[in-house]
Amino acid sequence: MPSSTRKGVPKDPELADLFFKDDPEDVFCDLHEIGHGSFGAVYFARNSYSNEVVAIKKMSYNGKQTTEKWQDIIKEVKFLGQLRHPNTIEYKGCYLKDNTAWLVMEYCLGSASDLLEVHKKPLQEMEIAAITHGALLGLAYLHSHNMIHRDVKAGNILLTELGQVKLADFGSASIASPANSFVGTPYWMAPEVILAMDEGQYEGKVDIWSLGITCIELAERKPPLFNMNAMSALYHIAQNDSPTLQSNEWSDLFRSFVDYCLLKIPQERPSSGELLRHDFVRRERSPRILIDLIQRTKDAVRELDNLQYRKMKKILYQEKHNGPMGESQEEEEDSEAASCKMNSLGSNHSIPSTSVSTGSQSSSVNSMQEMLDDGCSDMTMMHPQDYGSTLESSPHTKKDHHYNWDDGIHRDHRPGLRPSSSDRSSQAQNYKNQGRFATIKSASLVTKQIHEHEQESELREQMSGYKRMRRQHQKQLIALENKLKAEMDEHRLKLQKEVETQANNAYIELEKLAKRHAVHTDKEEMNEDHSTPKKEKQERLSKHKENMQHSQAEEEAHLLTQQRVYFDRNCRAFKRKVMIKRHDLEQEQIREELNKKKTQKEMEHAMLIRHDESMQELEHRQLKTLQKLRMDLIRQQHQTELENQIEYNNRRERELHRKHVLELRQQPKNLKALELQIKKQFQDTCKVQTKQYKALRHHQMEVTPKAEHKTVLKALKDEQTRKLAILAEQYEQSINEMMASQALRLDEAQEAECQALRQQLQQEMELLNAYQSKIKMQTEAQHERELQKLEQKVSLRRAHLEQKIEEELVSLQKERTDRIKHLLERQERETDSFDMESLRLGFGNLGTLDLPKDDYR
Repeated sequence: MPSSTRKGVPKDPELADLFFKDDPEDVFCDLHEIGHGSFGAVYFARNSYSNEVVAIKKMSYNGKQTTEKWQDIIKEVKFLGQLRHPNTIEYKGCYLKDNTAWLVMEYCLGSASDLLEVHKKPLQEMEIAAITHGALLGLAYLHSHNMIHRDVKAGNILLTELGQVKLADFGSASIASPANSFVGTPYWMAPEVILAMDEGQYEGKVDIWSLGITCIELAERKPPLFNMNAMSALYHIAQNDSPTLQSNEWSDLFRSFVDYCLLKIPQERPSSGELLRHDFVRRERSPRILIDLIQRTKDAVRELDNLQYRKMKKILYQEKHNGPMGESQEEEEDSEAASCKMNSLGSNHSIPSTSVSTGSQSSSVNSMQEMLDDGCSDMTMMHPQDYGSTLESSPHTKKDHHYNWDDGIHRDHRPGLRPSSSDRSSQAQNYKNQGRFATIKSASLVTKQIHEHEQESELREQMSGYKRMRRQHQKQLIALENKLKAEMDEHRLKLQKEVETQANNAYIELEKLAKRHAVHTDKEEMNEDHSTPKKEKQERLSKHKENMQHSQAEEEAHLLTQQRVYFDRNCRAFKRKVMIKRHDLEQEQIREELNKKKTQKEMEHAMLIRHDESMQELEHRQLKTLQKLRMDLIRQQHQTELENQIEYNNRRERELHRKHVLELRQQPKNLKALELQIKKQFQDTCKVQTKQYKALRHHQMEVTPKAEHKTVLKALKDEQTRKLAILAEQYEQSINEMMASQALRLDEAQEAECQALRQQLQQEMELLNAYQSKIKMQTEAQHERELQKLEQKVSLRRAHLEQKIEEELVSLQKERTDRIKHLLERQERETDSFDMESLRLGFGNLGTLDLPKDDYR
């Protein structure tokens, strides 16, 4: 997180270069809030120096998880700084102010989801093709640079005044491909993203799946499985078949395009470049199709806002001057509103995002109330079309919210500070001169999305916690894999070092043995050389004797000749014996060397087997640890999913209970109206009976004698009283029956709703249990496959090792045989050559000659 003498400026020079040094409050003016996301508030603003209209996304990195927020800001700024394409949002810079990043981008009118919300009906097929084509161009650019958007949906596809299609919201994007993070909005997520932690990595084709879901969203106003809990939708996406278009009104080209995008196997799914060649996006269409759609939407938004303006002005004006309106005035206002509504306007459906969402409480009405209090005459004289600019123009709020830019640039007309009358008039004039704030989202739609944003905070927190848990599990698995890899490398290095040490020791011992053999050989040669001086001495002695005994030369000549022959023969025999002894020594040395090699090879083989066993033990231990961690993470994930599902079920039941309580509270009003109706009927009946009673009494007075008048009057009075009592009893019975019937119908309807909700929640819980059981079985099967694969790997490695040992033993035995054979052949050749030379010199049978002991002295 950045920290320096100047608050909010990073110390790192590389990070500091990512941000402008100017004060953003001096650069931008006329800020007013127009949208929300889960990581920041979005503002409409104008550059004070260039008068350029921009959108500013404020992201705070204070509070909880500060470091993580700061890293997300750095990542998004770096990502946006690399984008250079007409179909991606244009990035204009980023500023830092009071631990808040001001991310400045080009301003767009709104998103494709805003079109659905305003018109309350699907788009036309040609309009969908135009929007899809623009989004595909942006995705092709991202994928060509190994980037992944990971949150493609209608809310993140923006439209400009000129009908350009722009990809936005890169807070979830990945700057590298492949990736394996659990990121995105559930209903648009590709199956491989949901299974990323278990199944491995994914590439840019996840955006193709999301684009196919977006096509269904534009064609049906909501994505598949949208009426289901987000967690249950994840299980459906991962487990069930791909969704398709439901209506038969769409062309075969559109259907084939959607089916092509939603191929469940990523390898079979087309790339963005291949989809750009599809006939659905290539067929001819008017170049103004999106401009006309935007113009129709702006007109519809203006009508809706003017209608709401007139309605609110009338209500507030009446409350100020005449007090609350009566029922007749309300009915008149309702009829006026109904007559002004267009068939294509309004919406009772909104698509919230569980990864990022929109809205918070608006104060537009309060601001308008104050303006009316300040001067209603000014308000009544204002043209209705100026309501949008007056209501939306206000200084920006000082309170920074931390959201993400979701569903395009959402317009939430919530001024933070109410301007004075002079400010309002000057701002209105300013917007008229410079071009008023344009949007394709009505104020009522913004208010509705604000309420939905507040109601979905629990679901967003639940999904955020689930994503954090998945990311933590991935980090733990990666850390364990890296640790096991490092441990395996360390073990391999240790074994390799031990093998090298053993080889060096063997080489040293062989060197020593060779030196010792050389010493023995030199010693034998020296012993052989010592015999030569003795022979010369004998010769000199014989010559000396010949000189001394010259007189006896004739007698001793024959003896000297015999002695010389005998001496030469014995010398030759001695040389032959020395040669034989040298041959025996060579045989002994080569056998000793070969035995030493065999012993060393056996030691090396024993060490390799021991290493293989230790490696096998280490691999089994690592696999067991990895599988145990994976099972623990899956159990924790399943427990979290169950808790989230239970919390979702409880929330749905609480909402239904509140709805039923509200119906019960509203029931007396309906019963009172019926009771008044029955009471009126009773009064009319009483009036008729009174008239009949008077006519009967008058007739009886005329036909009855005067003396009986009193008796007749009393009888008529009693009859009237009895009939009125019967009528009153009928009235009470009717009231009771009506109340019982209404209560019964209400109870039956509520019970039916409760039963339907319980059945739906039970189905989702059963689906979750089935999915978790399947995941557990798949994990156990994966563990079994990993164990079998390891056993196969170990067996194969052991077989290769044993084969290598056997080959080395065979090679060693062959070397032993060959060397001994070659030595014997060489020695035999030397012996034969020596014997042949002896025969040429006249010496035979030297092998059987035994020299006297005196001759060895």
